[in-house]
Order: sequence, then structure tokens, then C-alpha cells
Amino acid sequence: MNRSTRQRRLTAAAVTALAVAVSATACSSGSGSSDTKAAAGGTYSIWDPYPQFAKGSAWVKLLEDCGTKAGVRVKRTGFDTGDLANKTLLAAQQGNSPDVLIVDNPVVSTLAEAGVLTTTDENRLDTSAVDPNLLAAGQSGGKTYGTPIGANTLALYYNKKVLAEAGVDIASVKDWASLTAALQKVKKAGKKGITFSAIGTEEGSFQFLPWFWGSGAKLTALDSPQSVSALALWKGWLDKGYAPNSVLNNTQTTSWQEFASGEYAFSENGTWQLANAEKAGFEYGVIPVPGASGGNAAAPTGGEFVTVPVQDDTARYATTQKIATCLTSSQNLLATDTTLSYVAPTAEVQGKQVAANAQLKPWVDAVKAAKGRTSDDLGTKYPKISEQLWKAVQSALSGSTSPKDALTAAQSAVK
Repeated sequence: MNRSTRQRRLTAAAVTALAVAVSATACSSGSGSSDTKAAAGGTYSIWDPYPQFAKGSAWVKLLEDCGTKAGVRVKRTGFDTGDLANKTLLAAQQGNSPDVLIVDNPVVSTLAEAGVLTTTDENRLDTSAVDPNLLAAGQSGGKTYGTPIGANTLALYYNKKVLAEAGVDIASVKDWASLTAALQKVKKAGKKGITFSAIGTEEGSFQFLPWFWGSGAKLTALDSPQSVSALALWKGWLDKGYAPNSVLNNTQTTSWQEFASGEYAFSENGTWQLANAEKAGFEYGVIPVPGASGGNAAAPTGGEFVTVPVQDDTARYATTQKIATCLTSSQNLLATDTTLSYVAPTAEVQGKQVAANAQLKPWVDAVKAAKGRTSDDLGTKYPKISEQLWKAVQSALSGSTSPKDALTAAQSAVK
């Protein structure tokens, strides 16, 4: 693709990028950059969304080591997740893209459609060992535009003491009916049921999607009977007092804080809360979000992709491929995903994670059932769909309209 064509596509894509969903995990603010000792092969730039890792951290040392092994110097810059897409689009317009870009998975399709990224056929990244459901988040138009560095997703944390006092055996919770029955018992025992985030942002859509997909619904038909059943489930929980009205304004952080009080039986949240769970002061467990009729619901995948942006000097790709391959090798994935509280994207490394920490087993199961938000070739259509979805959730849970009418309006707006 020539630069003029790419620039025309970039102009159109810049507006879309502003609305693209960002990762549901939270990163601290700040930025940092580092250089290795000068290498004969020149300097290669890496951009990532991990500004919390400064020079001298294990993450930055890994980047530097991969550069050294490829015979080059690495210049690394960490951006806040929300800024990275627009920074990347601007750099591409100016012909100054980084050599390696690590970016939130829903953004991949936007950058790909804008002509910013090379395909794995072009950059020679090997994705053969990656779980297909995770790789799908980086695919658009039948092409793959990178490889995941790791994944996080959602599951249900539960408070063992609260359930025991309510006479609930967690093994009995296998579908929506049994979960709702458990919540009923918890309320009768004088405790609180379940907390989650239904805020009117991407976080709200992210948290609703396991129930949406668990019903059998598809994002191309927001008004389907299955979709309505999922929203009716949440609405029923609020009406019966099984979930608090605070979910309408809860972020995933404030939802977790409610669960950490020790009063709630369940909390829908992600792998990024594992460290906080250990500090909560009570025994907890984790189960995947159940599907309507049983089995594990597909939860949305968070996490980033290692991608290779388009360069005018195509001779750079060979070295870039070496750096990217180093970053996603089995040995390095294990260390990186442990640091990021991610589940690895390959079965081999997942097995090593579980062997080192058996508590990760339910998270590995959840990730294996997970689904990319832009999968099913939705690409840049997803942000608009997501916006209408969270608006429908807000409308129904607040009592402004029924779940059916809210989702009918959402589907009409998407069309």
C-alpha cells in the first residue's frame, strides 16, 4: 500500500479511534523510555501501554534484552492505554511509526483497517501455538495482524464464608437458575448477593458481555430474545435486591471495593484483582461465569497484541520480527504474564502457570472460553455496537424502559 492511500485511510480512522474500546484493566499514569547500549544494527522503537513499568523494571529489561539479541538498540516509550491509539495514528500519518507496537486488542482492527499494521504473512510472526479464540481478537478481513502477549477476562469471585452461612454449595452453581437460587439464599441469610459494573461506558459493556454471550446472543442482533433474557436477568437481580442499585455507577474498581467489604457473596471481576483478593482478609474462590443453560459463558478478552506497524523501509521487518518473536517466546511469556496478571495465550505456558499457581486454573478455563470483542469480523463496528449496548443496560436497569424496548432501540440505533 502506498503512503498516500494509507494517509487517506488514516484520516478516516482517526475519528473512529477516539471511540474504540480500551482494555478493562487499569494502568497507573505516567510514561517512560529507555535505551540499551549502542548496537551496530541501529535503533528500533517499541511503544507499549505499560507506563507503570519504568527504566530498570523487569519489563523494560526484557525489551532491552530482546533488542540486544537482535543486534540492535531499543528505544522504548510507555503510553497510557487511552492515548496510544491516537498517538499511533498520528505517527503513521507522519511516516514515523514505531517498529513494534503493543496495543490493546480491540484497537488492532481499527489500526489494521487504517493500513497502519502489517499482517503476520508479511511480518512472519508465528502464531501457530496461540489459542484461536484469543488470536481472533487481532484478525480482520480474514487476515491476522499480530499475536497476543497475554489475556485477561472476567469470572465470578465468591466469598466462601458468606456462601457457607447461607447454605450454598458452590458446586451447585452451574447455570443462571442455580446462581439466582444461590443469591436468593444469600439474601435470606441477611447478606448481599452479587456486585458488578453496569456503568455507562465500555466497562459496562465489558461486564455485560459474558451474560449476553452466555445467553447465546450475538452482537449483530442486540434485540434478539437471547439478548433480552440476559438483560432481564440483571434487571431481575436489582428488582429482588440480589444486586445493589450502585451497579449503575460502579466501575470495576468500585465494584471490587464493595466485594472487598466482605458482605457480598459474588463479584464479577477480572484477573487484575488477584493481588487485591489475597489482601481482602477472607477466603475466596473463583468460578467462570456460567452460561444460561450451563457450561462456561464466553467472557470478553482483555490484554494486548504485539504488532508490527507498516514501515517505508521494509528491510527493517526482519529485525523487528526477531524482537517480536523474542517478546512472545514461551520463556518470556511466562515471566511477562505473571507480572501483568495475565493468562498466557498458549496452552504450553498456561500449563506452566497453573503448575506454579493452582489458583489460576479457573482463570485459564475462563480464558479458553473467552471471546474477542471485535471477533466475528466486527472490527471498527464494535465501538458503536458497544455504546448502544451499555446505553440499553443503563436504561433498563434504571427502570426507564423494559429490557426488550431498550435493546430494540439499541439495535435500531446501530443500524
